[in-house]
Amino acid sequence: MLKSYFKIAWRNLKGNKGFTITNLLGLTMGMTCSMLILLWVYDELTFDHFHTNYQHIYQVIANRDFKNRVFTDRNIPFPVANALESSSPQIKHAVVVTYQQDHVLEYGATKLKKQGYTVGDRFFDVFSWHFLEGTTHALGQDPNSILLTASASKIFFGNADPLNKIIRLDNTDNMKVVGVLADPPGNSGFRFDFIKFFNYSDSNTQRDLRQWGSASWNVFIQLVPGANVKKTEKDINALMAQHDPGDHVSSYFCFPMEKWHLYSDFSDGKNTGGMIEYVRLFISIAGIILLIACINFMNLSTARSEKRAREIGVRKTLGSSKAQLRIQFFLESIILVFIAALISILAVLLLLPSFNSLVDKKLSLHPGDPMFWSALIAIILVTGLIAGSYPAFYLSAFNPVRVLKGAFNTGEKAILPRRILVVSQFVISILLISATIIVYQQLKYVKNREIGYDQNNLLMFPATDGINKGFSVFRQDLINGKMVDAVTRTMSPITQIWWRSPSPNWEGKPAGTEIIFSGQTTDIGYAKTMGIKLLKGKDFSGSLSDSSAMLLNRSAIEAMHLPNPVGMKMRYGNTAYTVIGVTDNVVMESPYKPVDPLMVYYNPMNSNTITVRLGKGIDPKKAIPAIQALFAKYSPADIFEYQFVDQEFGKKFLGEELISKIIDIFAGLAIFICCLGLAGLASFTIEKRIREIGIRKVLGASLGQLLMLISKEFLRLVGVAFVIAVPLTWWLMKDWLEKYTYHTHISLWLFGLVGSAILLLTLIVVSLNTISAATANPVKSLRTE
Repeated sequence: MLKSYFKIAWRNLKGNKGFTITNLLGLTMGMTCSMLILLWVYDELTFDHFHTNYQHIYQVIANRDFKNRVFTDRNIPFPVANALESSSPQIKHAVVVTYQQDHVLEYGATKLKKQGYTVGDRFFDVFSWHFLEGTTHALGQDPNSILLTASASKIFFGNADPLNKIIRLDNTDNMKVVGVLADPPGNSGFRFDFIKFFNYSDSNTQRDLRQWGSASWNVFIQLVPGANVKKTEKDINALMAQHDPGDHVSSYFCFPMEKWHLYSDFSDGKNTGGMIEYVRLFISIAGIILLIACINFMNLSTARSEKRAREIGVRKTLGSSKAQLRIQFFLESIILVFIAALISILAVLLLLPSFNSLVDKKLSLHPGDPMFWSALIAIILVTGLIAGSYPAFYLSAFNPVRVLKGAFNTGEKAILPRRILVVSQFVISILLISATIIVYQQLKYVKNREIGYDQNNLLMFPATDGINKGFSVFRQDLINGKMVDAVTRTMSPITQIWWRSPSPNWEGKPAGTEIIFSGQTTDIGYAKTMGIKLLKGKDFSGSLSDSSAMLLNRSAIEAMHLPNPVGMKMRYGNTAYTVIGVTDNVVMESPYKPVDPLMVYYNPMNSNTITVRLGKGIDPKKAIPAIQALFAKYSPADIFEYQFVDQEFGKKFLGEELISKIIDIFAGLAIFICCLGLAGLASFTIEKRIREIGIRKVLGASLGQLLMLISKEFLRLVGVAFVIAVPLTWWLMKDWLEKYTYHTHISLWLFGLVGSAILLLTLIVVSLNTISAATANPVKSLRTE
């Protein structure tokens, strides 16, 4: 019986080549797109899953309530890790880890800047990393030990054994290589070239171990199985209250590893999502693309129902039941989907390198993994069952007596479901095109936002010890070279905020007022170098009074309700400052959010970044070698690495730009699949009305009239879809835009443009299929009449 089903199914697919090829192409494209998207989704959903203790690892995070808003902060005091491990029975291990650091590693003639972490002793107890050489035994016992990744080891040592080799760190410390780790997977939250350990005998580390009021480190904990997370959070808050009783604005909580990547966004102390939104979006797109392909199959199957009506009538007369016929139709769709799936796997293998380049990942198919085949079989079955469901139930319900008498007539009742399916496709097309345009408009709107400073000709590079020691001479040499207009040095780059704290105190400050401020320290020429507009007052000039001077931005004076703060006294910590100027708001972090209040005070010694403004008309290709030569003169042991500020600021849009590109590509493919089905449906409609077209031509109908005859039904369906799609799209995209504080608005003309485009596209697709029939000799179609 089963063999018979397969033979009939194969004969039907083989005997209807146009139907089979059209559906096969649509299903192949749909499944290829869905496979690529689901590979990306799987990679995102499995971030950090390779850690053995994945479900028991948490990061200690603080919510700092500054009254105007709650700021979620990952900076935790250094001694917290040791204190938690020794005081809380629910915590198995705790470890303190720095943020990612840049260090210059040198071995022989090879000298490169690499990124890594300085970690506590328990790092390899909490996290799971694959050792290629060396073991976790006795790690951290020697503070001058270092571990390299396989790729870093290859760069410095080639194929030689790296163990116990001495590598120079920042031209100051000799580090012994005690192990080689496999490179972190692409879906790891930690990316590094090396790992080194805290030196607990060092005076600076000993000082940090006593500093409960200074928060600059990441603290991770591993809970014992079955631990009560709420109880652990109470223990952490009690510990902090005991050691830092002056901190009244902070509360601490445990953030699970399973949320680090997908739910990384916080607003006003509440977790608001993150990458999970894009994961859900792409799952929806994958589903939509497959659904469009399935709708094509349903439409084309029911459109050719007259051709199979007599077959069904005969088979019913010979004793076939509805159930047997349904199995037959389901089997046909599953066979077609299976063939499409095999072609899709080949297509994915060919497209993966380009797709990986687009999404900046290392995705791959794993045919040896049972999960791969389980997922593939599930996709084939689900797609086959969905695609074959309506045709199976529709075709198996034909009345054999009427069909065999030649009285078969689909009627309005049979056409209505097909119209609904076509309208659904148009709704999806209008939604996808509109969403693509709105995403593009949002990106353009934010990119055109006034950022408060001049990015052009602005260059920045790290401030080394050698440069900082002779900075005044270094700056003068740069300016004397006639290629640089201004130079300054700051704690953080102009594109980042490294420091937040409560606002300074001022006379007349309302009791209980706490405002979170961003902070920056700088040298002279801050506003001039950055091109920041001074609304009031003056810039730092290097005078003796600068040591007690402060700049505030516009957001700060608005939050403090100070109409004219210039000349006012501010106290921050133990130091009294005088406000010498007010700057315009500068977008240093997310371009999608409002600018935070900012205080800038003069402290040249707390400098990590040097910023240089090139002269107007100066060719960077000439200026950079000159700057590099001076850098080498004052800091010969360090590597000169620079960035243009506009390029660094542009990286803030990379995530949204990537999402926009992916949506554009897959939306375009979805619309193409929709047009493919529309073309097939139009072709079957024309085939069914070929004699009517011939008669109308004989009676004098023009080509335009015949085109309108066939097109008007589809155009009417586009109109219905437009009425449904517009409010749906507006609601969905308005909700998406509102997650950005700084966002564009949806214009009504957009929907008119999209509707016109869909109408035109429909007209073109239907017309291309109609012209050949409308221009054919009517004698051929009427010969048998």
